[in-house]
Amino acid sequence: MREFSVPALVRAQRTEGLADSVFRTAEETPLLPVLSRRTAINPDATDEAPSPQGATWHDVTAAQFRDEVQALAKGLLQQGIRFGDRVALMSRTRFEWTLLDYALWSIGAQPIPVYPTSSAEQVRWILGDSHAVACIVEHEDHAMTVGSVCDSLPTLRRIWQLDAGALRQIAFAGRSVPDEEIERHRAAVTSDTVATIIYTSGTTGRPKGCVLTHGNFMAECDNLVTQYESVFGAKGRGEQASTLLFLPLAHVFGRMVQVGAIRAGVRLAHEPSLRPADLLPSLASFGPTFLLAVPYIFEKLLQRARQRAEESGRGGIFEKAYNAAVRYAAAQERAAFGEGPGPTAALRMQHQFYESLVYGKVRAVLGGKLRHAMSGGSAMNREHALFFKGAGVTVIEGYGLTETTAASTANPPDRPRFGSVGQAIPGTSVLIAEDGEVWVHGGQVFQGYLNNPEATEDTLRNGWLATGDLGRLDSEGYLWITGRKKEIIVTSGGKSVAPVTLEDRIRNHPLVNHCMLVGDNRPFVGALLTLDPEALDHWQRRNGRPQLSPAQAAHDPDIHAELQRAVVTANTAVSRAESVRAFRVLAMDFTEQSGLLTPSLKLRRRAIIRHCAVDIEALYASSAQAALST
Repeated sequence: MREFSVPALVRAQRTEGLADSVFRTAEETPLLPVLSRRTAINPDATDEAPSPQGATWHDVTAAQFRDEVQALAKGLLQQGIRFGDRVALMSRTRFEWTLLDYALWSIGAQPIPVYPTSSAEQVRWILGDSHAVACIVEHEDHAMTVGSVCDSLPTLRRIWQLDAGALRQIAFAGRSVPDEEIERHRAAVTSDTVATIIYTSGTTGRPKGCVLTHGNFMAECDNLVTQYESVFGAKGRGEQASTLLFLPLAHVFGRMVQVGAIRAGVRLAHEPSLRPADLLPSLASFGPTFLLAVPYIFEKLLQRARQRAEESGRGGIFEKAYNAAVRYAAAQERAAFGEGPGPTAALRMQHQFYESLVYGKVRAVLGGKLRHAMSGGSAMNREHALFFKGAGVTVIEGYGLTETTAASTANPPDRPRFGSVGQAIPGTSVLIAEDGEVWVHGGQVFQGYLNNPEATEDTLRNGWLATGDLGRLDSEGYLWITGRKKEIIVTSGGKSVAPVTLEDRIRNHPLVNHCMLVGDNRPFVGALLTLDPEALDHWQRRNGRPQLSPAQAAHDPDIHAELQRAVVTANTAVSRAESVRAFRVLAMDFTEQSGLLTPSLKLRRRAIIRHCAVDIEALYASSAQAALST
């Protein structure tokens, strides 16, 4: 199949803006809890508490949220922010970001997200390219970063700091502005009005500003909410759907979650940390009905569950339960597509036996109410998805870009094809071009790149977005991503290799934190591996080995032997010409802080190749490693 389309379920109202849903919900259901915010540990604090320890959640009703949005919008007007102005937001994921987004949208302004880990040069580029007139930062360190480059930003007039009570100050300044002034501004916002400019994380080159309108978000979110009513509406459970947002709001995936939740009346809470030590207590205390995350989060949750079972002497039981869940979900999948009878009686009995022993405990760690999760940003391991499905949590994998306002395809929750990224969401068409590139058309496709007509012309082809990703459509319109055009490795023998499949298989080993294949113009494919410190510590204790740091373990022969088995196993999925013939364990990890990962945790391949040039040369200089058996 070369093209697959799904008609829209909802059409964006041309005279509507995103903030209108806040005011409409407040008018229709003023007491509906639309957000939950964490009570500050310090009663004198003005902002949401940054961590779950010692704090509780309390609800914010639709009327309360509307009033806070309106008060802040008045203050922004009073402080000189006007229709069409761009205001940068540099913060972790927290309640105040959502409040600011809707206040700015209420007056037709454009929030410009900036990752909180951005360098001074990145901040200078984004604020300069967008001509931002103001910047709202989370804390003093961010303020200093912006302050260090503000002399080169002639349009920047104001810097506000959340942790210094900025929102209270702004709202207080606008107390004399009449409500009618906000209504007048809000009425001028249409679906064609620019809502935000999100800068790509830039795996290569300088970030480009993706121009997204209010209509782009409405086309995306309204169709997703309608199609996935069983997820966003908690259908049949007699409870309000809820989600804990921990994805960066500077990323389009997090922004889509926010807008979709507000428009659907989902109770939305925020968690600023992705660290399991912070995230798991928040999940347990809030108890979401669904989550949206990247595969890395699911991998870490699974890894934590496996480690806890092993440390309590129940590792064998966990592995048996894991295998039963995978087989059970795979049998269900085959039955859904008419390819098999479903789980056998014996398998159903096994599955039921492990429900209380393992699966229920996994769900309890996630808050106890979770039944659905959405995954995006990169490919998810099929076996992991099957395990979660067998354990009672359906992970709906999707695919999209900043340029498509997040998802362009997603798996149906009642008929997922695990390993694929699903079918086109309503209102979207997917086309496989002659060279295998995935093209997308729909109401969520962006307007172009800010100040970059050449890049826009290269990406938008008669309304179709050329994604840069390679893929195929199966007979039922499910999309399978096979690689990225710019990431294809071409060996000196002329063999073209898409690295993602092997990287994911090798990274499936608990000891491996990151894996990147190399081999351009080289005689064979090699791999750079980094170690997961927590998994390394657990493996060493479990096997009675000396406690080595990741840097020390990089040269340990026992670690090499363990990883060699992982590489050999992964190689069974590809031909010898495509297989990893040598690997090198690095003494360091790939991190966002080092500039080797994007904020969405993707590999910055060119930066890694530059940074690890010595290691790559050593890898190919070692003829002994090159003899790795496949």
